[in-house]
Amino acid sequence: MTEQQTVDQAMHYFDSGEFQQLLARRISCVTESQHASRQVELESYLQQEIGPQLAAMGFTLHPFENPQPGSPPFLIATLIEDPSRPTLLCYGHGDVVFGDDENWRDGLSPWRLTAEDDRLYGRGSADNKGQHCINLAALEQVWQARGGALGFNCKILFEMGEEISSPGLAEICQQQRALLQADLFIASDGPRLNAVRPTLFLGSRGAANFRLTIRARDNAYHSGNWGGLLSNPGTQLANALACLVNAKGVLQVAALKPDSLTDAVRAILSDIEVGGMPGDPALADGWGEPGLTPAERLYGWNTLEVLAFETGNPARPMNAIPGSATAVCQLRFVVGTDWENLVRHVESHLHQHGFDNVSVEFMRGSPATRLDPQDPLVTWALDTLARSSGKKPALLPNLGGSLPNEVFADILGLPTLWVPHSYPACGQHGVNEHMLTSVAREGLAIMTRLFWQLGEEGEQLMSRHHQWRRGEQ
Repeated sequence: MTEQQTVDQAMHYFDSGEFQQLLARRISCVTESQHASRQVELESYLQQEIGPQLAAMGFTLHPFENPQPGSPPFLIATLIEDPSRPTLLCYGHGDVVFGDDENWRDGLSPWRLTAEDDRLYGRGSADNKGQHCINLAALEQVWQARGGALGFNCKILFEMGEEISSPGLAEICQQQRALLQADLFIASDGPRLNAVRPTLFLGSRGAANFRLTIRARDNAYHSGNWGGLLSNPGTQLANALACLVNAKGVLQVAALKPDSLTDAVRAILSDIEVGGMPGDPALADGWGEPGLTPAERLYGWNTLEVLAFETGNPARPMNAIPGSATAVCQLRFVVGTDWENLVRHVESHLHQHGFDNVSVEFMRGSPATRLDPQDPLVTWALDTLARSSGKKPALLPNLGGSLPNEVFADILGLPTLWVPHSYPACGQHGVNEHMLTSVAREGLAIMTRLFWQLGEEGEQLMSRHHQWRRGEQ
């Protein structure tokens, strides 16, 4: 079969309703990783849903318990057709957030796939069951078209704990580095730029959460008897926050600003328009780093957000000066940020502004990653997206949010290409989560063509990549 015939075959598969039937069965699996009692369901998803589909294509299945006891399991599947050919590593996660059943719109259930107009509703339809179903279906179409072969080697890593920060993922990649050895990484998660434009992103922003606390005294004291005489931790912490990020949302800590918004990155982002689609919130005028476009702020810069702030008892306020105040903040950051010294930088900045009484506690964090946009692999992927869709794809140096891309880029040392099949207003992590049928169908065509092309020209493609890395191009 030819490339186009294979894509046509994939479109017939989708239009026949087979894809929707597969997705409906997987949506019905209640794989809430945030729910401690769902361990059986999490294991069953890998054993009963993912494993058989891959085994039917000749993959060897390697199930692994999580290196962190009590955490969800992993599955690594491998198919080595010819050791001399390139090896692709793919990834997906089968867990979802809480269903939140009672708050979905009438007529919808998180555990039942419901088709309405262009939408396929169900928990995991966008994040991530729908997306990995597309990619596995595309692999199947290529495998069938080539008479039971892909034309390249393939390895797939599935986890069931992404929604609880991927416990054990870094460890399993370190422990099974040889089993996961590959040449290239392609996966799908997160949203496109919008519902219209196919999107390629090359990594993700990092995220670091930290807590600020002022403990002035053990008790609250009557504001009439002691007001004006005792310091108010809530007032002090509000001002401390204002010295970290101003009233316009501009990060004030110079040591936590990036150095990677180069002219080349600006040129890429000049083609990107953020928001403006149905379901998107209106952008705030004059908010964020001045002198930057919305795309540069979102994909090329750092933001400091106050996620929670508490002092006293907000539910039952009393006429008393609180004894303490606390806030949880988050730094979203791109490559080129000294985030590993975040506590030292925040403490130093607070000290310079007279806030020596604020304690800073690092909670958790993940690094930023970005494949160089000049890599020939990027050009190849963009060309394939364009030919598949007939549209100019959006290139994002990194996702605005965060994914566990560092385990693939840093631990496994792979060039990473992400091709998402969702869109920003999909409702992931909220009620009424859905995938767009039109985006899913287009995504299947894109991934089928990508995998076909990898089988056709994978060796030449990886040769160009290695030459570029050595500076020979």
